[in-house]
Parts: sequence; C-alpha cells; structure tokens
Amino acid sequence: MGSEGYAPLFETRKAKGRFLYRMLAASMFLGICLIWAYRVIHIPTEDGRWGWIGLLLAELWFGLYWLVTQASRWNPIYRSTFKDRLSQRYEKDLPAVDIFVCTADPVIEPPIMVVNTVLSVMAYGYPQEKLGVYLSDDAGSELTFYSLLEASHFSKHWIPYCKKFKIEPRSPAVYFSLTSHLHDADQAKELELIQKLYEEMKDRIETATKLGRIPEEVLMEQKGFSQWDSFSSRHDHDTILQILIDGRDPNAMDVEGSKLPTLVYLAREKRPKHPHNFKAGAMNALIRVSSKIRNGAIILNVDCDMYSNNSHSIRDALCFFMDEEKGQEIAFVQCPQNFENITKNELYSNSLRVISEVEFHGLDAYGGPMYIGTGCFHRRDTLCGRKFSKDYRNEWKRESIKTEESANELQESLKNLASCGYEEDTQWGNEMGLKYGCPVEDVITGLSIQCLGWKSVYLNPARKAFLGVAPTTLEQTLVQHKRWSEGDLQILLSKYSPAWYGLGRISPGLILGYCTYCLWPLNSLATLSYCLVPSLYLLHGIPLFPQVSSPWFLPFVYVILTKYSGSLAEFLWSGGTLLGWWNDQRIWLFKRTTSYLFAFMDTILRLLGFSETSFILTAKVADEDVSQRYEGEMMEFGGSSPMFTILATLAMLNLFCIVGVVKKVGLDMEVYKTMALQILLAVVLLLINWPLYQGLFLRKDNGKMPCSVTVKSVLLALVACACSTFFH
Repeated sequence: MGSEGYAPLFETRKAKGRFLYRMLAASMFLGICLIWAYRVIHIPTEDGRWGWIGLLLAELWFGLYWLVTQASRWNPIYRSTFKDRLSQRYEKDLPAVDIFVCTADPVIEPPIMVVNTVLSVMAYGYPQEKLGVYLSDDAGSELTFYSLLEASHFSKHWIPYCKKFKIEPRSPAVYFSLTSHLHDADQAKELELIQKLYEEMKDRIETATKLGRIPEEVLMEQKGFSQWDSFSSRHDHDTILQILIDGRDPNAMDVEGSKLPTLVYLAREKRPKHPHNFKAGAMNALIRVSSKIRNGAIILNVDCDMYSNNSHSIRDALCFFMDEEKGQEIAFVQCPQNFENITKNELYSNSLRVISEVEFHGLDAYGGPMYIGTGCFHRRDTLCGRKFSKDYRNEWKRESIKTEESANELQESLKNLASCGYEEDTQWGNEMGLKYGCPVEDVITGLSIQCLGWKSVYLNPARKAFLGVAPTTLEQTLVQHKRWSEGDLQILLSKYSPAWYGLGRISPGLILGYCTYCLWPLNSLATLSYCLVPSLYLLHGIPLFPQVSSPWFLPFVYVILTKYSGSLAEFLWSGGTLLGWWNDQRIWLFKRTTSYLFAFMDTILRLLGFSETSFILTAKVADEDVSQRYEGEMMEFGGSSPMFTILATLAMLNLFCIVGVVKKVGLDMEVYKTMALQILLAVVLLLINWPLYQGLFLRKDNGKMPCSVTVKSVLLALVACACSTFFH
C-alpha cells in the first residue's frame, strides 16, 4: 500500500534474467581486454605498423563505448498502470491537460495529416471540458489555418462517434483505412455518414492545398483570415492567434450536446532579423499563451505526424503524476516513438526498436528516460523552471483561468506573449521553457529538468500511445540521424553536458545513458578505420589479426559471436525479424560512416565558428513510385548526396580489395588461414553493401544510384587502393 493506505496507481517490475546477462557481459569484457592485450603486445615493427595502431585505437574505442552502453542494459525495469484506481479516486478532480501540436511546413507536413493528428488528440477518452488543443504553425500558413477550421467543424461529429463506439485509433484517416469489415447495423450506418463527412472535409482541404488558396466564401465568412495581409510571408508576419473553439462558451457543443475541447491556432510573430529558435521557440510561445487560456497542469506535446493511437494515454500518464507516494517527484512521462509505416523487415531500421524496447527501460531504472521531443506528458511547473523540493505538492484542483473577456478580446490581449520581443531580457530559453541553441532542444531540456532533482518515467504500454511517419528514403534517414547525433554531440560539449553538468545531479547510470547517444558521432572514426584498414591491408597480403591456429584467435571469435548473437537476441525479443536485424546492421554501418561523420565534422566547424546551428525537417510524404519501392523494401538512392558518395566509395574499395586478393592468391588455403578474420570482415562488408552494388550497377529504376556518384566512387576507390601502397 502507498501513502496514507492508498494502493499505488502504478507498479514497477524488474526484468528477469539480469544475473545471466551480467555474467555474459563480464565474460565479454574479459574477451575485449584480451583483444586489447593482443594489440599492444604484437605491434609490428615494419609492415602493417600504422594499420595495426589504427585498429588498436578503434578497438579501444569500441570496447569503451560498449562499456558505456551497458548502463542501459544492466537493470531494466517495466511499469504498468492502474487506471481503474485513478478513476475511483480522482475522476471528479482530474487536472486540465493542454496538448501542443507543432507543424512548420505545409509542403513537407501536409495539412490533412496535421488535422488528423489534431482530431485524434481532441477525441481522447478524457473529460472534454478539461482538454485544450493548441496548434503551433511555424509556417504561418493560411492553408493550415483553413484545415484546422475545417477540423473544428468535423470534430463536432467525430468526437461523439469515437466515444459512442469506443473506437481505436482516433485518427480518422487511419481508422477508416482499418474498418473494411462490417460492424453492427447501427454502427455501420453511422460509419457511412461520418466517413462521408470526413471525405468531404478531406476533399476541401486537399483542393485548397493543391490550388494554394482558400475559397472566397470561407475568406469572407471567417474573420480569422483577416490576420493575414498582402505583406505576410512565412518568415515575416505578426502574431496570428485564433481561438476556434472556446471551451468556456456554453454553446461549444458537439452534435450530441456534450462539451467540446478548446481549440487554438497560433502562428507566433516572425521577423527576418530576429532569431526564432526553431521548435523550442514555438513550444515556449505555446506555454505562455496556453497559461492564459486553460493553464492545464499537464502539458502533452506531439509532432504533427504523431497521432494518438491510444485514447487512454492521458489516464496512463496521470497514474504516475497523481500517485500518492511517488507522483510528486515525476516531471515528465515519456512515451516511445513508434511508426505506422515501418516495413516488415524494417528497410531503414527506423523503428528504433532496441532503443524503445530495451535501452529506455534501462534508463528508467536510473531516474527516467530522456525527453525526446514528442509523445511526452509534462508537469507544467517543471517546464517553467521549478526546482524539485521534497515539500513540493501539486494542487491538481487548481481553478481554471476565469476571465470575462470574449474569445476575440482574449486572443488580441495574448498576442504579445508570442511576439519576437517578448523574451528579450527574460529567462525564457535558459531557465524557463525549452532550452535554446541546440538542434535537439528536447534532450537538453529534459536533462536540465532532471538536474533540478526531478525524475521522469517511461510509459510503453502494449497498445502504443502514438504512431508517426518514419522516413521512406535512405537519404531522409541519414539526414535525420545526422541532425540527432549532431545535436547530441553539441550537448556533450556544452555547459549542459551530462558528463559534468549532470555529475552529482543525476545518477551515474543516467549519465552513461545520455553519453550512449551523445557519443554517437565519435563512433564514425573508429568504424571508418575498420572499414578501410583491414581491406586495404588484405589487398597487400598483410595480416592484422591472429591466425586460426593462434590462441589469440579465440578472444576475437568469442567477442564477435557474443556481441552479434546478443544483438540478434535483443532485436528478436523486441519483436523484430531476422532480416530486420540484418537491415539494422546495415543501417548501423551506413549511419556511422556518413550521418555520424558529418555530424562530427559540422560540430567541429561550429566550435571553430565556421557554421551555425540549423534545423532540417524530415519530409512526411513521398512520391508514389518512391512509396512503392519502399513498401517493396527496395533501397532508395535517387539523389547525388555526398553521403551516397562516401557509402559507394567504401563499398567499391572493399569490392576491389576482395577481387584483388582472390586474383593474387587464388586457392592458396594457407593465405586464407593466415588472414581468416580479415577475409571474413571483407565478405561481411560485401554482403552488407549488396544493395549499394545493386544501386550502382544492376538497377534501372529511378531509385538507382546516379551515374555521377558511380563514376566518383569508382575513381576514388581506385585512387585509395593505389595510394595504400605508400602507407602500409
């Protein structure tokens, strides 16, 4: 029993098999130490010396980084909630919840997708009068505003339908795509009607989006459009604030006569010469504006492509916040990023499966996972910079904002809160709100909150809370990981680095957990070393690993088998497939040799003052032929990205080295025994790079590698092979 005799609102269970895993990890570390010893003891004096030292440094890094990653696997925990107990105790006293949805580009993030996300969170299984939904449109687009206006009308039909039939999920587009089977007669009739209303709304939105203009009759009828003028542009406009549904209004009812949630559109002021701080700036504007409208004690923020897949998620989160014994120390509840468009074998490994199902559960044992920017429930007080105190008690029964101002008067009075100049000479972006100056503002914000003494919790129910859209091309995937890893490395090198800022403020295990991701870019150099050096030295007949007959051969074999069998077991246990694991290994290599490499170089250039922080959106839509290739699990190379040049060059260099050594030694088995591990590594790289060879030489579709990349990669690989003679 918890505080004052209450049964807890959630339970925590430790993972089984921890002792067995720890014994396995200890034996693997012994193997790693033996590999280090072999490298140090057997440094050659002539041929292969520099390559040997390169591998020694790479293996030192791999071993140390592996140790860091063990923190998130050492003591994983799993949590479950008791929503029935929450309802029995607090149903009449549930807190108000403000939901933030952020969008920034109506082309990359189509308005119809945005409104589906908005409608899904408006229809939560929660008292509607206690919900406020706020859309931040950083593009200041009339089309997005028009789409939200249409959604506000449709919600009057959609929300009662959802509640009457208790449907899941509550994104209309997704729900209708899943309801091919017949329902009972009453529901079938209502389904036909509600689907017809949705298709009509969708047609109006997509027609306006295609034409790039709003129907004249709508412009005349809705006064909100008057906030756009002929001088307004995406990067230069006044604050645009419109309360589309005023939850205070007794007439804000659905077709069944029940209350509707508050719905607000916000496009904060933008000026060309004024920094807007990307998504962090948008979130901070929403925090301020919402505090004067509903002032919900809990804030949920989601990306515009992350629709609600579980209508009970708010209640799940409140089981943590409102637990009588441990709830007062929890700052935020983070849900995993899950995606609806992942292929069966996860072509680009975008499911983040092992992170979601293994690593974040491990971080939860040390004070909670990091804040990842979407699918996160926050205690409003913590976002406003409140430090944790054992005496802190949240007043869930706080009264909602009371004002006699009309919706029009209120929105006019609040526009200043989203103006460019409001944050000048304040602590916003520093001690208050989300932090500025980093591409991953979410991670650094969560870390600073935890360093104030708060804890976070990982919520990963069987029915996923949110589903989004993953990148559908290789370039999008690599660019996204470049942005993430660059931001994480910037955190490591900033004043908020977990390595020193977190020291003494958060647990050592959580520091190592953060470092697992902050050190991503540094893996690029060691990985490049392992991709280049063994293959080039193989070409020249210089062994860099022990012979099969040597006792030193055993530590290498043991570490390789243990590492990759463990990795496969984790992936399969997390719900993946064997081929999915193989694709995961491929993307692991691709990311380390491109995304992380560019992230590392850009961070160094930024520190030297040669570049500035930028924020790149990931496209949420793809051409039809690109989508077909993605669904068929055919890798997309249809661009001349510098990342593709690096990948293709490494693949060609490895191919040339294999062909060269076979041509030289033929079937001389003694050579193969002497260089078995080098040959094995080269063959594995050949198999991993097979989609690259297909894209370079075998495919004829539009997704093949551009001819310019093929020519450059072949020439660069030949030059590298020729020059290697002088460096071994």
